[in-house]
Amino acid sequence: MDKRLFLGATAAGALVLPWSAGAAQTPKGAKGPALLTVTGAVGKPNRDGLDPVLDQMMAKQKLAFEKARAFDFSALVGLPAITVRPTLEYDSKVHTLKGPLLTDIASAAGAPSTGTRFVLRAIDGYNVTLSLADARKYRFIIATHLDGQPMPLGGLGPLWAVYDADRFADMAAKPVADRFAQCPWGLFHMEVFVG
Repeated sequence: MDKRLFLGATAAGALVLPWSAGAAQTPKGAKGPALLTVTGAVGKPNRDGLDPVLDQMMAKQKLAFEKARAFDFSALVGLPAITVRPTLEYDSKVHTLKGPLLTDIASAAGAPSTGTRFVLRAIDGYNVTLSLADARKYRFIIATHLDGQPMPLGGLGPLWAVYDADRFADMAAKPVADRFAQCPWGLFHMEVFVG
């Protein structure tokens, strides 16, 4: 066998292995691993509850749930996308962010459409609580793309809960560094609760 072909086949197999190794956490019917897990008041679950062995990051962050709606990348980009162009705090430049509305994700998970709040949790444990009213008012998106490219893990992605702060007078009046406290990057979990 040609050594280059063998190494290429081995590398391709290595790329497939992590996707298939996480099958227990992959949502039913998904094409890839879950990027966002929505728990709490969800009426359309597609995965079972927390597995303390396979869901290590969630277990270490003391999450618990009996059912959840998990979204892989294709499910997220399959929802209608919104594009926003806020000035970002990291370089004070305008960037293009694209992704589905947070409220559309909540709806796809079967979350109640009134009296709902969300806890948005990042991979580093940073979390914020956002009301449904604010998610609608500020048109929060779950960004999957930054400046036309999917956001990688290790940067601001692969998902970022964000809005166009420049378009709202109350937020645009704040220093740019103070506009994004409600915007966890590296988002991986959203808890939905009523009340």
